[in-house]
Amino acid sequence: MAHIDLGVDEKEFPGVRGPLKYRPVTGKPMLELAETLLRGPLSLPTADRELIAAYVSGRNECTYCCSAHSAFAAALLDEGMTLVEQVRADLDNAPVSAKLRALLHIAGAVQHSGRSVTPELVGAARAEGATDEEIHDTVLIAAAFCMVNRYVDGLGTFAPSDPEYYDETARRVISVGYRNTV
Repeated sequence: MAHIDLGVDEKEFPGVRGPLKYRPVTGKPMLELAETLLRGPLSLPTADRELIAAYVSGRNECTYCCSAHSAFAAALLDEGMTLVEQVRADLDNAPVSAKLRALLHIAGAVQHSGRSVTPELVGAARAEGATDEEIHDTVLIAAAFCMVNRYVDGLGTFAPSDPEYYDETARRVISVGYRNTV
């Protein structure tokens, strides 16, 4: 049970969905941010952006966000959940492009502390072909998910244990976007 009464059935509105519904004044801009960062017209592919969200959420041990964004990334990747799990378990040996690996290292640094992003990490990403825009967007996605992870876990929201819940949510988000998920 959440730490505060969100006024919703936590099984119907688990994870971030409960707090977003509880406070529409903050929920609406958060959904807009998620829509922009993960589905909007940015240079990184949507699957890569979802993978960044899953990776950071996993490092933050946020069960709901990690499960949700892992499912979203898996639904968009040809390699599916196998690749998501490989990235989360062993980034350095996961079969992703060198550019994506370098961007995920930046995301991991952001998860630790924004000050952990070093000129060397940025230089390594640039050397693999990452643009300044892609580096910017990676940092912003990672930072935003640190905030959301702490929001979800700080309120003690419910995280379903059934992977089918996240697969169904992934289908809905891919179909209608984030704005229409609460």
